[in-house]
Amino acid sequence: MSATETVIDSIDLETATPAQIRRFLRPAPQVRTVTRRSSDGAELGEIGLDPSIFGIEPNLDVLHQVVTAQLAAARAGTQSTKTRAEVRGGGVKPFRQKGTGRARAGSTRSPIWVGGGVALGPKPRSYAQKTPKKMIQLALRSALSDRASQDRVVVVDAWDFEIPSTKRGVAALEALGVSGRVLVVLGDEDGYADRSFGNLPEVQTIMVGELNSYDILVNDWVVFTDGTLPGESSNLGGTGSKGAPPAAEADGPARAEQSESETTEEEGSGS
Repeated sequence: MSATETVIDSIDLETATPAQIRRFLRPAPQVRTVTRRSSDGAELGEIGLDPSIFGIEPNLDVLHQVVTAQLAAARAGTQSTKTRAEVRGGGVKPFRQKGTGRARAGSTRSPIWVGGGVALGPKPRSYAQKTPKKMIQLALRSALSDRASQDRVVVVDAWDFEIPSTKRGVAALEALGVSGRVLVVLGDEDGYADRSFGNLPEVQTIMVGELNSYDILVNDWVVFTDGTLPGESSNLGGTGSKGAPPAAEADGPARAEQSESETTEEEGSGS
């Protein structure tokens, strides 16, 4: 059965929107596994990566737009030129209006004069672009899926640095078998690891809450720990795979029962 026949059997092409058709034809996420290792390179078994994060087909158009917006937002935008009103001088008419044979001029700071102002020159501005959150999340999942498809995702149980040590950081990367540009995703408890990798020019460290598609694409490898590996309960912008629900949501039912009991007591006292 061809793909077109499958679409006809499953959805109505006359009533389906283009988005629904594209969603139906989109390939299912792939289940990928990675070898979990210790910081000294010892294998600790195979673990599965979340298919919705590491197994989708990368959306190149969204990746391009999000990365372009991120680079544009990083621009300072402080360039500035002076107009004829801002250039010093030029308050006196350089020569009389008639009789000289020259074109009339009222100021030596006109843009056509040497030393004059700049016409339509750049001024301070913001290059930031508004990007929907869903596009940013899709671009991040696309970048992670691209690295996972190339077997460039490494998972470490934890970084066991007792003190900051660049020598141990180099040894750990060699034991893991990564080379080239490496992105190490750290948690709040990985301060010593951050300082251990800080002097290595080919290694970039980033907090899990700051993970973004651009930094993933400019690096060859992405190294996670058990606490920073994105999973089903992560939001790819705050907590890792072990993120806990907020306290307000955790004690919600208890508060509801308490409010119901208070309401019952008030009704009884009123009657």
